[in-house]
Amino acid sequence: MATDLGKRAKDAFVDDNFALALDLYTQALDVEPGNADLFADRAQANLKLGSFTEAVADANRAIELDPSLTKAYLRKGIACIKLEEFQTAKTTLEAGVLLAPGDSRFTKLINKCDYFIAEETNGLPKEVRRNVLSSTSSPSSNRTTTEVVNGSQSTPVLPDLVKEVTNKPQYRHDYYNTPTEVVLTIFAKGIPAKNVSVDFGEQILSVIIDIAGKEQYNLQPRLFGKIIPEKCRFEVLPSKVEIHLLKAEAITWTSLEYSDKKTVPQKINTLPVSKEQRPSYPSSKSKIDWDKLEAQVKKEEKEETLDSDASLNKFFQEIYQDYDDDVRRAMAKSFVESNGTVLSTNWNEVGSEKMESTPPDGMELRKWEY
Repeated sequence: MATDLGKRAKDAFVDDNFALALDLYTQALDVEPGNADLFADRAQANLKLGSFTEAVADANRAIELDPSLTKAYLRKGIACIKLEEFQTAKTTLEAGVLLAPGDSRFTKLINKCDYFIAEETNGLPKEVRRNVLSSTSSPSSNRTTTEVVNGSQSTPVLPDLVKEVTNKPQYRHDYYNTPTEVVLTIFAKGIPAKNVSVDFGEQILSVIIDIAGKEQYNLQPRLFGKIIPEKCRFEVLPSKVEIHLLKAEAITWTSLEYSDKKTVPQKINTLPVSKEQRPSYPSSKSKIDWDKLEAQVKKEEKEETLDSDASLNKFFQEIYQDYDDDVRRAMAKSFVESNGTVLSTNWNEVGSEKMESTPPDGMELRKWEY
């Protein structure tokens, strides 16, 4: 069964149907959860779908099951580079190349890791950036050369990397859910409102920030869920652009962008707290409608002219008359013996021993002499 599913998954992968391949690999792993090859192959499908964190997890599991599985190290290394975890990627790839000394793919990727690590630690110019990440699995030169930057010590770089580099996105973004909307924040400081353009579609968002002399910023995701365009809004603040997306359905968005992975949206409970059902507790007696009793007491407090002691006595009498003899005796005995600090309805507990006074926290019990 697992072998057949694995074969179908490979066929789907060859046909570029990566989502189907992922689903079939998952089914195969349900049947054979200890198959390292299936985990490594599912990692490859996750790479193609851009699910790099999931690819790392699958590759890790494959390595745990079979530490000699070369392709698992390769796929983990590629996923870590995509996640910009260059030191982890290099360590993984160095372990893999020991298993496959003649495989040039490991050497090329290790060289790329060295380049990116050097960029981070030695402060290469901002304009020298990592567009090469989009072609991590493509062939590249093994040779390194050196550059002198601002007269400083030369740093090893890959010639083909420098040719492919572009600027990093100028602004990062994040989002959070509320029951009715998703709030997207683009951390762009000091942007004039006239330079920001936001368009809302049923499940499409387009954000453009166009500043003279800078590369235009574009964010155009297909959204996780549908929105109500006419009720969406945005605001340009001194340190950010805040976009409010009104949800068409009260569900939790697990990501900002749509994914064809099978997920079950979580419904959000939008009932007011006052409407939620109060907890009920098990009892051998008939249930008391505490809401009704509370309303009745409040009504009597407004209408009665009795003093406070009389009102309290009347309240206890109404409760007292609804119980059997054992409960009544337990209430009376516990209340009297404890000097009014304990009121118990359990005769089995109260009838066999004397109830001690239990003063409230912060108070002291004292005996008065007459």
